Amino acid sequence: MKNFILAFTALLLPFWAAAQFSVSGTVTNQQTGQPLPGATISLNGRNIVTASGSNGSYTFSNLQQGNYRIRVTYVGFTTAEKTVSLTGNQIVDFTLAASSFLTDEITVSATRAYKNSPIAFTNLSKNDLEKNNLGQDLPYLLNQTPSTVVTSDAGTGVGYTGIRIRGSDVTRINVTINGIPYNDSESQGSFFVDLPDFASSVNNIQVQRGVGTSTNGAGAFGASINIQTNTRRDTAYADINTSAGSYGTIKNTVSAGTGLLGGHFTLDGRLSRIASDGYIDRAASNLRAFFVSGAYYTNNSTIRANVFSGVERTYQAWNGVNADSVFYGNRRYNELGLMPNGQFYYNQTDNYTQNHYQLLYDHKFNDRFSFNGALHYTKGCGYYEEYKTDRDVRDYGLTPVVIGGNTLTTTDLVRRLWLNNDFYGVTYNFNYRPATGLNLVLGGAYNQYKGAHYNNIEWTQQSTNIPPDYEYSRNNAKKNDFNIFARADYHTGNFLLYGDLQFRNVYYSFFGLDRNLNNLQQAVTLNFFNPKLGLTYELDQRNNVYASVAVGHHEPNRDDFTNSTPQSRPKSETLYDFEAGYRTAQGIFSGGLNGFYMLYKNQLILTGALNDVGAAIRTNVPNSYRTGLELDSRLRFSKQFSWGITATASANKIKNYTQLFPNYDDGTLAGQTFNKTTIAYSPSFIGSSELSFSPFKGSEIALLSKYVSHQYLDNTMNTNPAGFTVAPEVLANPYAANREIRSYFINDIRLRYNFSLPSVKNIGVTLLVNNIFGKKYVANGATYPDIEGGRVVNYNYYYPQAPANFLASLNLSF
Repeated sequence: MKNFILAFTALLLPFWAAAQFSVSGTVTNQQTGQPLPGATISLNGRNIVTASGSNGSYTFSNLQQGNYRIRVTYVGFTTAEKTVSLTGNQIVDFTLAASSFLTDEITVSATRAYKNSPIAFTNLSKNDLEKNNLGQDLPYLLNQTPSTVVTSDAGTGVGYTGIRIRGSDVTRINVTINGIPYNDSESQGSFFVDLPDFASSVNNIQVQRGVGTSTNGAGAFGASINIQTNTRRDTAYADINTSAGSYGTIKNTVSAGTGLLGGHFTLDGRLSRIASDGYIDRAASNLRAFFVSGAYYTNNSTIRANVFSGVERTYQAWNGVNADSVFYGNRRYNELGLMPNGQFYYNQTDNYTQNHYQLLYDHKFNDRFSFNGALHYTKGCGYYEEYKTDRDVRDYGLTPVVIGGNTLTTTDLVRRLWLNNDFYGVTYNFNYRPATGLNLVLGGAYNQYKGAHYNNIEWTQQSTNIPPDYEYSRNNAKKNDFNIFARADYHTGNFLLYGDLQFRNVYYSFFGLDRNLNNLQQAVTLNFFNPKLGLTYELDQRNNVYASVAVGHHEPNRDDFTNSTPQSRPKSETLYDFEAGYRTAQGIFSGGLNGFYMLYKNQLILTGALNDVGAAIRTNVPNSYRTGLELDSRLRFSKQFSWGITATASANKIKNYTQLFPNYDDGTLAGQTFNKTTIAYSPSFIGSSELSFSPFKGSEIALLSKYVSHQYLDNTMNTNPAGFTVAPEVLANPYAANREIRSYFINDIRLRYNFSLPSVKNIGVTLLVNNIFGKKYVANGATYPDIEGGRVVNYNYYYPQAPANFLASLNLSF
């Protein structure tokens, strides 16, 4: 690496020695002459972007002599472009006219943070996403953002994947698509496998860390992922993309659009297919998806209808690989579906279809007042099928069968666990700018979820006298989620004041145990007040500092409710999020340093305890916190060479905590108490690097690196209860001896080349080689420790990730 950097440094010295110039100016409203703060100004083709300050001014520094095309965009105004021939410092001013068409960007404006917002965030454009969009799931396209760790059940990034931001898993990350909640209402997870190749229909993504804006949906306890789908394209197009790579991975995508028809209509569509065998045995994926969007534009309104769907069929790999298989080299062993005859059940699969319908409406009443709202409906239906051995028939509501004088109380069987759900509702925002520098937003949402959980037996080895598709259990759930919020941004001088007040009401009806351990339909109502307050100070047009405090609440999930009684039911979680940082854009260097302190009250974690019905439960811990520093930066040494760097150093602790270990020798629980301990799945350091070099027009060579430090699988820091140790024969296997994920450092290479021909607008060729040095590592895991024979036994399971593997793609644009 040192030699690589030194070589590039030597090559770049002539560029650094060249004369440096600047372009500066102001952006104003053509109708009123007032400055437009927060306008986006970019140098096209060079990925250099800044934003206008509170007085509408902007500057690009350290530019070399040459021709530049400057592009300015601002929500509600027409885009403006100018070309300059730079031979010295120049002033280039822009006046923007109110748009004759309302822009699509207003759809997500109420849920977004902007240049001076006192929030830690990262924006990813369509171009950023396309670089790595070769078939892997959407979390993998976010891997280079700060504080992010991604993992794949199958080991290749295709199929079920996971993402953690600041140590918080996807159930604590608020995800919206065009401002509409995507998190599952009951589990609160976001299953991107249900939207295969969705990134091909995404225009941009904003990742906010901490509570953020989190306007709609479940509370953000680690981050928010705010997704906007494709916006208007005025010219007709057609794209064909094919990717193929290791482990039988292949992706086919066809996209097309009409452009603007008759000055008012657009229609866009996409078809996708992804298949992969997976690195893990029996972890194949077969995924299909489509996306259709039609829009109608007038001078003051836009109405857009989106219909998109995903169908997934994946072989189950979600239990991971046992520690012995990992250590002794059989890293791909998957024991799910193993039958007594030593064969594996052929249909140990997960099957799910998810259909989305969105109707988005934006209207501008005048230059100061606008509205955007959405109606949405999501239909999901599917099951996972599994082979189970030696099941007690009474657990399935069956009567033991007597055959030949023998009473058969157990049998092997195949079962399907079904989920059939509906999610629908409305979101809305009123945006009002009564004066220059003041922006007011009043908005909210009402969403309803209905879910049917039911389970069938498909086959039994022993005769049990049941009909086909015998239903042995069913329970229904309903959840209403209402919120209303008011937000204000006020620019005065060099200050931006930010305030947000949200009230959220949740009603949840579920089938669970009452105080007498009887199953019946019951309900809870929860009310949350989530205030946010922030301040940004512009040191100058290129530098600002900010600070904010926010409160977030998070309700327990479905299992927390159904696996407990009212006496043992956990409380909702509360987060107090304190953020402060510095941002700069200095020509050669842009980025920011953010400090955070996230104080949790009643955070829910697994402690090893059993509740009053004997189930493992998540328990509230009174005090815990995450604190750290995040760096998100880019060095642009020249037009050809840039270096993106992110780093997060953090401490993640629980105070006054007790972990319990089931003791199967005497049926008791052995405890280990800590004054302070580290939260599971919380690495103390996460770093990423992206070295990008463009030796000639249309080309790119990039080295992508990622380091994730050591993580624990539980909250004990590998400490065992007093008087108990791990069995000596287990100590030889570090994957079994310790409840942890070892640190890892992996590197990928990306090669891209884009060119055109007279009959083809663009031909893009990409080669992505993942884990180029063949690092053997695991990125996720789980542990279920207990005490047997006076010794601690760690039942550890891991998710091995693929060694060196590749994906290659060809894209044709017409």
